[in-house]
Amino acid sequence: MDEPSPTTNTAASGQDVAPPVKRRRAPEERRAAIVEAARAAFAELGFGKTTIREVARRAGVTHGLVMRHFGSKEQLFLAAVPSPRTLMEEVAGDPKTLPTRIARSYVRRMAVSGGNDPFVAMLRAVAAEEETAKRLFAAMQEDSLEMYRHVIPAPRLEERVASVGAYLIGVTFSRYVFKSGPLASMSDEQLTRHLIPNLRSILLD
Repeated sequence: MDEPSPTTNTAASGQDVAPPVKRRRAPEERRAAIVEAARAAFAELGFGKTTIREVARRAGVTHGLVMRHFGSKEQLFLAAVPSPRTLMEEVAGDPKTLPTRIARSYVRRMAVSGGNDPFVAMLRAVAAEEETAKRLFAAMQEDSLEMYRHVIPAPRLEERVASVGAYLIGVTFSRYVFKSGPLASMSDEQLTRHLIPNLRSILLD
């Protein structure tokens, strides 16, 4: 009796079974995998210790593919942090209820990440990566301005947006970095209620 071909798997029924074909991921799937791997790496290792090669390894892609999609570690970080443009659908709407939408979006984002949002990693890296942190924060602020211009074209918009950023940085540091004090001990629902009037005062008053 002839031996089965070494290139063919034979099932118990005697029929040939083709070897499994590895499915190629579409470009958007690869990009999403890179962003997800970057988000986890930045949260776990911090900005300074995260490398493009480590992100590529976690995403199952090549170093060159990551660079083709994002160009630099800073751009990759900005893609990993949910930007105001990404959150536009959540915050768009009536300006009067904007503070409520911002508060809910912020608390939900931090709750989902378990406090390991890449934004937290940036705050932890400020001392060691001062210039990098400045560039990243400036880029995030510019994104914020772009979003808010579509929602609340108000006087002193730049000052208001900068104040929102400064306020949420303080909240993030107290609750997710320092992890101490009344803000850290609040439930997500309590924190949302606490944020709304303060954001309303900054943005609308």
